[in-house]
Amino acid sequence: MDSRTKRPLTPAELDALVRRALDAGVSSATEMTDGFANAVWRLVLLDGHEVVLKLSPPPELEQLSYERDLLRTEAMVYGLAGPAGVPIPELLRAGFDDPVLGGDYLVLSALDGVPWNQAKPSEADRRALRRELGGHLARLNAITGDVYGYPYAGLTGGTWREAFLTMTGALLADAGRYATPLPRPVPEIAAAIASGAGALDEVETPCLVHFDVWPGNVFLTRGETPRIQAIIDHERAFWGDPLADFVTPTIFGELDESDPIVAGYRDAGGVVEFTGPARTRMALYRLYLSLILLVENGPRQYPEKEYASLRDRSFAAALRALDVLSTTP
Repeated sequence: MDSRTKRPLTPAELDALVRRALDAGVSSATEMTDGFANAVWRLVLLDGHEVVLKLSPPPELEQLSYERDLLRTEAMVYGLAGPAGVPIPELLRAGFDDPVLGGDYLVLSALDGVPWNQAKPSEADRRALRRELGGHLARLNAITGDVYGYPYAGLTGGTWREAFLTMTGALLADAGRYATPLPRPVPEIAAAIASGAGALDEVETPCLVHFDVWPGNVFLTRGETPRIQAIIDHERAFWGDPLADFVTPTIFGELDESDPIVAGYRDAGGVVEFTGPARTRMALYRLYLSLILLVENGPRQYPEKEYASLRDRSFAAALRALDVLSTTP
């Protein structure tokens, strides 16, 4: 899905950037259009090596409040997740405030696998992959920090409740700024979030949360028995509740004990509970994700034909989450 936040570069500009970053020239470049925010190219260098280049949006274009310095968040995650045993590409170079671009970039090792959403694993392989994914999420979530929220965006708090209310408040302010149609009026949504916020107090440690583990961000090995080669696109990560990382792998669905991702998470030492407060927290995180998918159309202006289905499903998911929160004691 294309959007107007993508930064266009000519072949000469791409070559000049890579020469600054890696002291290597570009033989060929293919733009990868699946991402929603940053511009991404797969490059073949003159020496035959392949890399992936990610560029932040043009500095003059607005983004949502939480999206400030996304690539700096991603670079941080690469430095933490690899040593923790999470399969990720190698970060070859990170450049911030590049004097020519006026923005940030990352150069990553290229993967030779296939995105899960483009693969067709059997049902048995799918269940095995979800169990494997659960283990990787447990290892990622075991990484802890010293503040909740999005540090690079300045949306933080000393408690998870404080940070989450700041995060959702910023998003609802963005909705007003872009006049985004929402399933309920902003004051009603804010009240629903506040009604469930007490459940957030169960979270006592800021853990690293990817919050974008949908199948397009999980690469699989090729062959008869696929495995997870790497998890990519860590730019939306925040410090908070590990339970939030079950939202995107079950996007527009519900998590329950029968999902292999739960077994894999527990096998790797993670804790997943299905208590009343936990279900309230899941509803809050599903609402937050649904609102992001709705509000981000403001600055990006997705083509209507491509966006309509995602918008409709996000509306429905937000309404289901609001229904859950409306019954919160």
